Amino acid sequence: MNFSGMNFHVKWACCLTAGCLAVSLLSGAEAARHAADTGSSTVVNTARTGAVVYTDRSAAREARAQRHAANPVAGGQNAAPSDQVMRLWNVEAADTGGTLLFSDSPEYVQSDGIMYADTVQGDARVLFYHLNDTDEPKRVAVVLENTTDKYTSVEVTRGGMSEPSSYYLQVGKQTQTEYFDTKMKDSVLLLGSGSGLLRPEMGTVVLQPGQLVYGVFDFKTEVPVRVSVLMCPVGVNPLEFAKTAPVLPKDEERLRGTFKGMDRIIRSQKPYNPAEDGVVYFPIGDNKHDPFRTGIDATDGSTVVNEGNYGVLYHIDIPTVSSYATQYYLSPLGGVYAGAMLVDLKGEKASSLLLTPRDRTYFGDMTPPEALSQAQSRENGVAVLSPKAELADLGTYDGRTEPSFEYSPPGASNLPVNIILMPANETLASKVKRG
Repeated sequence: MNFSGMNFHVKWACCLTAGCLAVSLLSGAEAARHAADTGSSTVVNTARTGAVVYTDRSAAREARAQRHAANPVAGGQNAAPSDQVMRLWNVEAADTGGTLLFSDSPEYVQSDGIMYADTVQGDARVLFYHLNDTDEPKRVAVVLENTTDKYTSVEVTRGGMSEPSSYYLQVGKQTQTEYFDTKMKDSVLLLGSGSGLLRPEMGTVVLQPGQLVYGVFDFKTEVPVRVSVLMCPVGVNPLEFAKTAPVLPKDEERLRGTFKGMDRIIRSQKPYNPAEDGVVYFPIGDNKHDPFRTGIDATDGSTVVNEGNYGVLYHIDIPTVSSYATQYYLSPLGGVYAGAMLVDLKGEKASSLLLTPRDRTYFGDMTPPEALSQAQSRENGVAVLSPKAELADLGTYDGRTEPSFEYSPPGASNLPVNIILMPANETLASKVKRG
């Protein structure tokens, strides 16, 4: 699929993305990540994207409105048949698990060096998201260095890494699909004071100029291991390069750091009853109901914020009344979105992969922006599900199956999203094509 015709994304939310236009229509936590606004204009890096650039906010909004009017339901995704009032469902969140290493700064890497590094022990996850912004082919690798003089083995239990590409949404979706669909039992053997690559392919994969690579891996180590995310020339051994490579300065977004508690558990005390509770929602990635994580940049000791909670694995468990069926949807609020999730059902050994959206690479581009009053109302607990909203179908389940979901904000996509629950007998499936 050719993405170049889509690159005038109007973004009005948090976004981990590279090389495309960002326009902020909301303030605070929902500001677009890469917007650099001057008056009514937006300064963007489009050197390698072939993007259509709108420097005036009103022009960008008008272009999006025209496209939406021409095609109100994109790609066969679900849309509400009429406005439906939704109420905020109260959930509780708890952070748990090991250590998250997040490397996304500098995102546009213009010289060889280490983008992020820290030492971890126990359960850990590393997320790296970097674009080769040089004029030469490069490698991006994660190097593990044993800080002790004893032999050790690093166990890699889960992960995914995209093929390098300039199609950023495809990169994001490929990585998420592999991460959720791939359980590993691999080992990286490290001699005392020795080093190794987190994945063997990191020694052979090449990023051409303008290409992005995105990876997420879970691993466990019994001894302290230094983890370095680096970019180096193609002809250089990453293990040798890591010994003397400089740490690159962070960019203005400062999206790198070490965060304790790499998982977030979302539960509700009250079971959802479709017959009584109607249509409900709860947001992920809005920094109000779902706060962003705070951590430390180990390269300089500064406090940093993971704007979007990228790399955090959400475990979503909303109990429901067993005698009724519930329909679940994911609704993107910030613009284009491409990801994946997992659902586990009681009594079933295997998890099921859910693509968001299922029938195309991305969606959300046809959902019209909220007015500020609508966004404020949603934050305060009452939202409207518009007929023009795009929805990803997460399935219909009754309380006996006890569905639980795994979710993580995908790179190259916009936040926040709403998770929506509604009575199955009032779902949109009978009125529109399922997405």
